[in-house]
Amino acid sequence: MPDRAPQPVDRQLPTDEARDLISLVRDIAQREIAPRAAAEEEAGRFPREIFTLLSEAGLLGLPYDPEYGGGEQPYEVYLQVLEELATARLTVGLGVSVHTLASHALATFGTKQQQVEHLPAMLGGGLLGAYCLSEPASGSDAASLRTKAVRDGDDWVISGTKAWITHGGVADFYTVMARTGEDGPRGITAFLVPGDAEGLSAAAPEKKMGMKGSPTAQVHFDGVRVGDDRRVGEEGQGFAIALSALDSGRLGIAACAIGVAQAALDAAVEYALGRRQFGRPIADFQGLRFMLADMATQIEAGRALYLAAARLKDAGRPFAKQAAMAKLHCTDTAMKVTTDAVQVLGGYGYTADFPVERHMREAKVLQIVEGTNQIQRMVIARHLAGPETR
Repeated sequence: MPDRAPQPVDRQLPTDEARDLISLVRDIAQREIAPRAAAEEEAGRFPREIFTLLSEAGLLGLPYDPEYGGGEQPYEVYLQVLEELATARLTVGLGVSVHTLASHALATFGTKQQQVEHLPAMLGGGLLGAYCLSEPASGSDAASLRTKAVRDGDDWVISGTKAWITHGGVADFYTVMARTGEDGPRGITAFLVPGDAEGLSAAAPEKKMGMKGSPTAQVHFDGVRVGDDRRVGEEGQGFAIALSALDSGRLGIAACAIGVAQAALDAAVEYALGRRQFGRPIADFQGLRFMLADMATQIEAGRALYLAAARLKDAGRPFAKQAAMAKLHCTDTAMKVTTDAVQVLGGYGYTADFPVERHMREAKVLQIVEGTNQIQRMVIARHLAGPETR
């Protein structure tokens, strides 16, 4: 059965502009994204033209300054846009979140000159970004990264390999964390590297369980030379910049997770209403009705949690703990809801003829990316009980 358009979520939005924005996103999602999602994911096709369309519609720079082409939308609104996109296709929703993550360093820590020179193309000029922190030997322990940037006159020469890079090989720019000094977090600096830089190459995309349409690849830096004007922030500030981006990025993952869960619930409800056994729709049976009720309740709880964290961020208040909670709860919810959706459909749920098996495979990665859920529990515990004693 082909994917159907998602049932509209009854959203509480702060302005008429935000309501119009959500209507625009739903229209694009239903017309351009959802109808092609299943076939393109099965074929492993990256929908670059969709990101071009989103850029032209002003949807790739929503949280950022309008002076440079951004939409100046609060995170409360931006995250709901991500949810709508992920409900239609996770490759698109997560791709927008990653692009926003990649743009964060320059938009937040760049100089005025850097922002004037680069941000308009990044936010509304059709470019697509990637975020390079993880490496083959440094995932959760990101501060142990080994990629090096060595000063050579007015340039930096970057050498090393980044791993698990969303948009690796197709991005137009890479925000790269590289070691410029001592071991540990204080020796890391951020750089903005163009995608066509000499010496930059990508390995073949990873063969993943889900999100096959989103390329994830190692990115190699073989003596890539960039000018000091592409260093973002101060030397040694890179790890702080990376963590700042990840706090916001975790909210993006949370919103995408709720989008996937909502899509699975929509499909499960539709199937339960149409499938008849023992002379009546299976939606009439109490055991299944309670399952659907629990799925819907967890989705609403996750949505409320990520929005509460977003409103703290919008108010300029600390939100790192709440971002970790939202990422943890929403991605665990997506895994549970999509698994239950497969169960609702029974044998049909286990086939590629229905979308819920794809949603289940996609949900799994959300418990891993941008800090595993075990890392999120560590972050939350540190806020509650302080750092671990050694």
